[in-house]
Amino acid sequence: MAIKGGKTWLVYGGLGLGGLAAGFPFAWMLLASFMTRGESLRRVFLPESVQWGNYLKAWQEADFGLYFENSLIIAVVQVSGTLLFSLLAAYPLARMEFRGRDAVFAGVLATLMIPETVTIVPNFLTVTWLHRNMPFAWLNNWPAMTIPFMASAFSIFLLRQFMRGIPNELWDSARIDGAGHVRFLFQILLPLCRAPLLTVGMFTYIGSWNALAWPLLVTNTPDWRPISVGLQQFVSEAGAEVHLQMAGAVIATVPVLLAYFLIQREFTEGISMSGLKG
Repeated sequence: MAIKGGKTWLVYGGLGLGGLAAGFPFAWMLLASFMTRGESLRRVFLPESVQWGNYLKAWQEADFGLYFENSLIIAVVQVSGTLLFSLLAAYPLARMEFRGRDAVFAGVLATLMIPETVTIVPNFLTVTWLHRNMPFAWLNNWPAMTIPFMASAFSIFLLRQFMRGIPNELWDSARIDGAGHVRFLFQILLPLCRAPLLTVGMFTYIGSWNALAWPLLVTNTPDWRPISVGLQQFVSEAGAEVHLQMAGAVIATVPVLLAYFLIQREFTEGISMSGLKG
């Protein structure tokens, strides 16, 4: 019993140290957002006096209202598109029998092995071609920020794994009532997929909200640049305004934290129920 108790304390101690290591940068970010510029450059841990005005100054100097609105629109469009296309792609891979289904699914999984940086150039060339040949603008506009990322292999995999665990008796009952695949998907499966859909939405939302390299590549004006790009406004030739940058980072982090706390139970359930089924 003593050995078992010692192992338990060792595990909790390791987890505690890991939690402190992970939380320290966030704690310093929050504290630095209340410092003066000199204090933030000296990397002190606590401010001598709380500078509440940093948040208002950061919001006004970097035009955070515009960047915040852009990020919100981009996130809503990308999450909606990803949920729709992932659901439509996952259903036949999970519930329909057709020749080559396993090969298609293997191809989808294979794309997870491709580094994201490798796809930047092909995506940019595609978006540039569409910008020249489509009747509406892609570059410096929301389509370039959202449409290339609406087909997510991980989201398809997560939903497919969940759908495979749904009993076949539901499909048999739906067929007896005259339902086809479309009605079965949207009227029966969709309500059951709440947890994995929220999980997919959360992952997509975080990825969209934190995007930096791609928005810088496909935009050259602030009109559609997201909030992550807005944080770069505090870096100039004179140096970085670290205290304002940290205040902006806190503002940018709050929507993600709120979204996670609102759906954390479904998020955890979606991961645990979807990731282990064959």
